[in-house]
Amino acid sequence: MELYTKRRDLEAEVAKLKKQNLDIGFVPTMGALHSGHLALVKQAAKDNEIVVVSIFVNPTQFNNKADLAHYPRTLKEDMDLLTNILETVMVFAPAPEEVYGEEAKATSYDFGGLELEMEGKFRPGHFNGVGTVLKHLFDIVKPDRAYFGEKDYQQLQIVKKLVEIEKMAVQIIGCPIYRESSGLALSSRNTRLNSVQTKASPKIYEVLKQVKEDFGTKSVEELNAWVSEQFSDDPDLKLEYFEIANAINLKTAKRKNKGEEYRAFIAVFAGEVRLIDNIALN
Repeated sequence: MELYTKRRDLEAEVAKLKKQNLDIGFVPTMGALHSGHLALVKQAAKDNEIVVVSIFVNPTQFNNKADLAHYPRTLKEDMDLLTNILETVMVFAPAPEEVYGEEAKATSYDFGGLELEMEGKFRPGHFNGVGTVLKHLFDIVKPDRAYFGEKDYQQLQIVKKLVEIEKMAVQIIGCPIYRESSGLALSSRNTRLNSVQTKASPKIYEVLKQVKEDFGTKSVEELNAWVSEQFSDDPDLKLEYFEIANAINLKTAKRKNKGEEYRAFIAVFAGEVRLIDNIALN
């Protein structure tokens, strides 16, 4: 396990590895690691000789300052988890100035409309921050492959578009959603749930599974209405949005068209904790 906090030190080591023609797998994270992150690390280790994990709470992708302030920061615990599964992992845990320089500022990107759907409607500027930090991190780490979980499916599609826009030589690998035994999608934010919210939140995945089961027989309009009804009187969970969308361009579906792939996307508040999930429908 090697910890790098300075950009120049990691870049120097990466240059040596590149001269040896070693494949580098990269798992970018914001820390507070859980089993979902570790699954990405294991896949990266399987595919590459070298694995780099970044632990960086990126300020430019938070449009809610309170969310940024409360985001868990657990570097020591994260390092212990990584050591338990992979002794040779390289960890990059920089301060913002190591990534951005003097000012942490997001670049404005045109992701072909992907950034305007779902999360983009409720978190303005979020994907500019995601794209900007990943551009910086890809330039520093120079990975052959980078690994992302499908829980953030919209982000995954945007990262693929970012690589296309910036003409970067990195393969983007999407990995399945990792879930708790209750079905709740693993997220660093889950640690902020109280006992009542923890008990209530598996309902999110139960609703998605029912939508998948009914997708063949019910219309999009019927499914939207049903999901809204499931949360209308829930004292613990507040629905922010539910959408059925094209799995490629993420455009909201008004009706089902033959030959198209669809996914259901959902965002729910449990108190102040925002939880997202999605599921393939066909």
